[in-house]
Amino acid sequence: MTMPFDGYGLIQEIDVRLTVELGRKNLPLREILSLGENSELDRLTDEPLDIMVNGRLIARGEVVAQGNRFAIRILELIGPSGTAGAGPQAAPQGGSEAPIEDRRAPPPTVEQI
Repeated sequence: MTMPFDGYGLIQEIDVRLTVELGRKNLPLREILSLGENSELDRLTDEPLDIMVNGRLIARGEVVAQGNRFAIRILELIGPSGTAGAGPQAAPQGGSEAPIEDRRAPPPTVEQI
């Protein structure tokens, strides 16, 4: 029996490093050692967070909390050229690549289930 090709099945088990960056600051080691509870980063509280996979910026988002758990809400996806789209449905700018919604695997039909 063969499994239908869903477009992503081969890569679903690949490990990647997901990083959500709250802020960044370049400091000499002596200043890092003296950081305290009220130390500041180079990002304002209302700025979106950078979301990176394997060190590459892929999206921007915000922290949301429900009860005692945190999550990240994606606000915008970043295209391959580093340009921001208006969200998951945005078409790429300046490229011949298909929009994100056209590159997704189609939903399964009743016959496939």
